[in-house]
Amino acid sequence: MATVADHTSEAIPDVRLAESRHVHTPWTLASYSSLNVWKARAAHIRRHILVVAGLYPLPRKNPLNARIFGRVERGGYSVEKVYFESLPGFLVCGNLYRPSDDGPHPGIACPHGHCRHGRFENDDTSFGSIPGRCINLARQGHVVFSYDMAGYNDSSQIEHREFGGRREDLWGIGVLGLQLWNSIRVVDFLQSLPGVDPDRIGCTGASGGGTQTFLLAAVDDRVGAAAPVNMISAHMQGGCNCENQGHLRLDINNVEIAAALAPRPLFLVSASGDWTCNTPELEYPAIREIYSLYDAADRVSAAQVDAGHNYNRESRELVYRWFGRWLLGRDAPFRESAFTVEPDEALLVFHSRKPPAGALDSNGLTDLLIGRSESRLKDALPDTPASLRGFKERMAPAFRQAVAAGYPGEALARDMGRTRTSRHIVQRLLLGRPDFGDRVPARLFLPRNGPEKSAGTLLVHPGGNDAASDPDSGLPGPVVGDLLRRGQRVLTISPFLVGASPSNTGLRDTGVPHFNTYNPSDTSCRVQDILTALAYLRSREDVNVCHIAGMGEAGLWCLFARALAPSLGRTVVDGNRFRASDDAHWAERLYIPAIRAAGDIRTAAALIAPGPLYVHNTGNDFPIDEFRSCYRAADACPELRISSRRVNRTALHDWLTNSRRLP
Repeated sequence: MATVADHTSEAIPDVRLAESRHVHTPWTLASYSSLNVWKARAAHIRRHILVVAGLYPLPRKNPLNARIFGRVERGGYSVEKVYFESLPGFLVCGNLYRPSDDGPHPGIACPHGHCRHGRFENDDTSFGSIPGRCINLARQGHVVFSYDMAGYNDSSQIEHREFGGRREDLWGIGVLGLQLWNSIRVVDFLQSLPGVDPDRIGCTGASGGGTQTFLLAAVDDRVGAAAPVNMISAHMQGGCNCENQGHLRLDINNVEIAAALAPRPLFLVSASGDWTCNTPELEYPAIREIYSLYDAADRVSAAQVDAGHNYNRESRELVYRWFGRWLLGRDAPFRESAFTVEPDEALLVFHSRKPPAGALDSNGLTDLLIGRSESRLKDALPDTPASLRGFKERMAPAFRQAVAAGYPGEALARDMGRTRTSRHIVQRLLLGRPDFGDRVPARLFLPRNGPEKSAGTLLVHPGGNDAASDPDSGLPGPVVGDLLRRGQRVLTISPFLVGASPSNTGLRDTGVPHFNTYNPSDTSCRVQDILTALAYLRSREDVNVCHIAGMGEAGLWCLFARALAPSLGRTVVDGNRFRASDDAHWAERLYIPAIRAAGDIRTAAALIAPGPLYVHNTGNDFPIDEFRSCYRAADACPELRISSRRVNRTALHDWLTNSRRLP
């Protein structure tokens, strides 16, 4: 429904420009009224992580082709060198620590954080000893795999802080997604080992390794127990590229991501001297409340160490006990035994051998990942009614999360004044959504002597309201006037940063580190504004069918919005000769993180079918065949029209006004 507020002429700012969210923006932690409400939220979180990381749906897994060699026997454990292919030609490298007896044993994944020496870090006066942790866990009865972050130690195929860019963002490609996929494959590797119980898998890491721990455990329920150390915070989300991906934290935060493990055992280790200083009073109670919904409050615990950022001996011994309880079945203190760490050259995988032939560089890796996404989409695009239904069930929520826009349950409309002529009423409105603070300038054109109810068309022009009407008088321009003469109501808007929008009073502060992780892209905001306007127009009692028409650059904004809207009348989209296979074109004109991995305009076509759709001015690089295939699958070929050339206004309006009622 729509709510119309009292008339006012005061300037009302758009909150999307008021302040940019960032790594250190404090989050208000939500409470959940029931287990079902939380389960729906947890499913949203898991899917969202995979979508923005370019991993939805999960790709097919290639053979690991694991190589294990260089075994060294020590007191109570052994250590070996390992590499395997998480992707064809992309290696995960590390060291495998095993107990001296045969098992079966639990398996523990040990990702490291941003310590200077990576998986070889061994200094309890600063960060802690990663090999010491692995040695002790192995002596206690765990098989432990300590593996590199991308760009560290043996894993030099890409640069940790330099890999990726705007093109890669379109595909959800970045260090975060690569490391998440690596960790998923680490679980595969551990489960494949003789002597490992595949039903007892744990994961622990500190700092950036803590981020990897809770991201992995959130999306992979094979992780049966987790101990992220010194990372989970409501006011610091992680400052490295490997902890940030475009659109990841628009509406989710690390506390909720960690809580998505529930009801599996989770141990939060925090420190008094870093950003986890509030964990006992803030983050832990919020997560415990979620575990209580499962009657599993005993499966989550927390401890704080009086120290700076670390994974020191005190922290390690707390984690040993947690894994002992949940993976070994022994709830008793585990004291760390003395250990001697092998020299780096004895642990380096490629110290005395070359990496295998065919190892990819960063460009080859990007090409591989893009090819994987394209292959996955081509296999999934529907060609039968049943496959179309399945595609919509899987991809509609994922596409909504990629675009970062949704059809609102309610649209607010503030009356900003009106102009009357003998033929028309022009009402100026400011639209928005409850509790969001967004502002969308709109003009509603009503025929004075029209029928009590008629069709309504949302007309979106890349120049905003002034391009659809006379900029001086505000009276209807030619396109609006033609539709009014045909008896329609017409709504125009100035979407985000377009035309005379109040959001267009300045530029966004995009210089904030990882801006796109915490703030929706300009295109996403424009699609949202179109959806808000559709919700308003559709709610009006004098509108019995709602159409949408996008002109010029706004055509594809409208295509995305229509894909996310409930059933409408007819949709007209100006393809604006968009080069749909050109990533540079996407990055410049239609930038949304992970949009290409989510299927871009091809997924939009499948979600719109069988709705009446006219796409014109497509040019020669537009997925026409995929559009037609989707409409064939919907048994709705007559409802789709496509033209490579721009169609004249009269022909489009003739098609547009051949409306039908909403169901």
